[in-house]
Amino acid sequence: MQRILGYMRKAVTEFDLIQDGDKIAVGVSGGKDSVVLLTGLARLRRFIGIQYDIVGITLDPQFNSQPTDYSPIAKLCEELDVEYTVKPTHIGEIVFDVRKEENPCSLCARMRRGALHDMAKEYNCNKVALGHHYNDAVETFVMNLFNEGRLGCFSPKSYLSRKELTLIRPLVFAPEKEIRRAAERTNLPIVKSKCPVDGYTNRQKTKEFLREREREDNGFTYRLFGAMRRAGLDGWGFPEK
Repeated sequence: MQRILGYMRKAVTEFDLIQDGDKIAVGVSGGKDSVVLLTGLARLRRFIGIQYDIVGITLDPQFNSQPTDYSPIAKLCEELDVEYTVKPTHIGEIVFDVRKEENPCSLCARMRRGALHDMAKEYNCNKVALGHHYNDAVETFVMNLFNEGRLGCFSPKSYLSRKELTLIRPLVFAPEKEIRRAAERTNLPIVKSKCPVDGYTNRQKTKEFLREREREDNGFTYRLFGAMRRAGLDGWGFPEK
């Protein structure tokens, strides 16, 4: 977990993600990324020298009209001294049963984002922390390039003026394999997704493409990430010296 805290501290410092007095809503899906993010932010506040509060928020999509048991996450939050809430939603029903989306990920993501932002405001948070990591950033860059013909990625930090919320991604320097290793070694509770298309998405295909390219050309992913930073895309530029 120490390596993850190092990556997070670098991101917080380099992109000015957190300030004194912040109240941060952490979107906790139950997967390894969000659980490591939650744990990391809780531990980071012990020594980073910034005073901030955390609220863990889980939006239960209730896939197949069945609620998910998030009690292991609730127990973890109690141990971390983090306020935690689970909000049941009808996102699964709307996406798969009502709309019967052929490509459900986009609509599901939009609905979850909107609900998370509303919950963050309800808990008087001024920031929302998301669990996107280093590999997510490169995958998004590649998906935008090949699927939409544009150069772009999500930002490490962005402001939503309509909601008066700042989105932050403290794990953007952390490789996915390090996050997985931290979750396993720390025995963090992971709640398996019940999404019917989990593992069959366009992002999964992109992940597999990059994995294959990395096997054939070691450093391929690293060079793509460096190109994003050197181009200064969407707030990814290097800090001025």
